[in-house]
Amino acid sequence: MLSEFKFFIKSHCDFKMHTCTWIALLVALMIIPCILFMPEKYGYENGLLENLQMLTLLAGFIFALKSKINKKFFYLTAMVIVILAIREVNCDRTIFFAIPGTINEFYTWKQIKYGWLAHPIYGIYIAYVIIYFLRNKLFINLWELFSKTKLPIWNIGLMLIGIRLGLYAEDTLHNMVFEEISELLFYVSLVGIIYLYAFNKEFRLKEEVLEKSN
Repeated sequence: MLSEFKFFIKSHCDFKMHTCTWIALLVALMIIPCILFMPEKYGYENGLLENLQMLTLLAGFIFALKSKINKKFFYLTAMVIVILAIREVNCDRTIFFAIPGTINEFYTWKQIKYGWLAHPIYGIYIAYVIIYFLRNKLFINLWELFSKTKLPIWNIGLMLIGIRLGLYAEDTLHNMVFEEISELLFYVSLVGIIYLYAFNKEFRLKEEVLEKSN
């Protein structure tokens, strides 16, 4: 049993510190200094930290579209990144509908003409992404990816830490800077994983597996 576990770790777990891992680690190390010294305004909607998140997601979107292998799967990845980006800006409400004369306050969808359409349209797009996932049987591809390639352990760990800290900051501390820098850690780690699977040969499915799953 122990030997099988060691074989699994050796075969499927990658503990290397790639360039994208170092970038994510740097963001993680910046969390405490940001909480202690960064002015609250940098955690506002459309503030510095959220803009960095959007730039990170844009990089991930470009990486996904530029992948020369497993294109259907990476098209799905690009569409999921769009979902994350739309969520970050509240379906564009926090970009276009700030309340004049206030700080970090925005009209609700009920106060905006035709605002009731925002969430149904967003829901339709999510439904399309799910249909694309099922129609192309990408669940098979996803299983093959995680069962037959290596897992970037440090990036995955940092991504999970980002999720946990972000939820804690939002639900318990109500600290906007803490929440946004944690979300940035999540996005940077996630985009690093996308980059590795799209461009690093160590994380690539073999051609015969790709042909089978597609």
